[in-house]
Amino acid sequence: MTRELSLSGKAALVTGASAGIGEAAAESLAAQGADVAIVARRESKLRTVADRIESVTDGTVLVLPTDVSDEDAVDAAVERTVDEFGGLDVLVNNAGMATGSDVTVETMPTEQYRTVMGVNVDGMFFVTRAALPYLRETSGIAIFVGSFAGQYPRPGAPIYAATKWWTRGFAHSLAGAVGPDDVGVTVINPAEVRTEFGKEYRDSMSQDRHDPDDVSEPEAIADAIAFAAQQEPPNVVAELDLYRRDKLSNL
Repeated sequence: MTRELSLSGKAALVTGASAGIGEAAAESLAAQGADVAIVARRESKLRTVADRIESVTDGTVLVLPTDVSDEDAVDAAVERTVDEFGGLDVLVNNAGMATGSDVTVETMPTEQYRTVMGVNVDGMFFVTRAALPYLRETSGIAIFVGSFAGQYPRPGAPIYAATKWWTRGFAHSLAGAVGPDDVGVTVINPAEVRTEFGKEYRDSMSQDRHDPDDVSEPEAIADAIAFAAQQEPPNVVAELDLYRRDKLSNL
């Protein structure tokens, strides 16, 4: 018989939680009983998300407006989470942004390069560094949202792809380093998802370019994140590729 796992009494922190995969992940974790701290730059969006999640789940949602590329702000957000919830059991490292679809390596402005690297790489590191001491205390789990772009060459987006290769390599290497401390590490690799992805530097967002049922929805990725979060020590989902079965030939 399959046992229904629960996150009741546990605390989670989700970055990039004002929309898309992060918002859906926060709701999915709260639906399993977790209290959730949601992190992103847009405070008004976070408050709307928090109100909605609290209206449909029993979880408490803590709003933490934070730029993940700011290490001091990240440290403060993690400490506030622990102070509010009494610990940290689940980290979902999801915040990320795309590069411009019409920009090549030769034409990419340095400002755009540094901004994308600051969120996708530095942000992942800062959040992980701040969270690890508390995850050790709870035998918790760090979940990294990677991408199929971190597994296969992406000629149209080499800088973005490089950040996802970094995420995947960092996460797997981290797993070997902290596994003996009873900290789990999972990498979730979605293909295209219908979200606000691309809003910073592209002419159109993923949700505008793709019709419903054409690519994966955020809720599918969120379910995978919740599944990984529910694994009890010493078990862990090391890596989970989440691709639509009708799209594999297009990857």
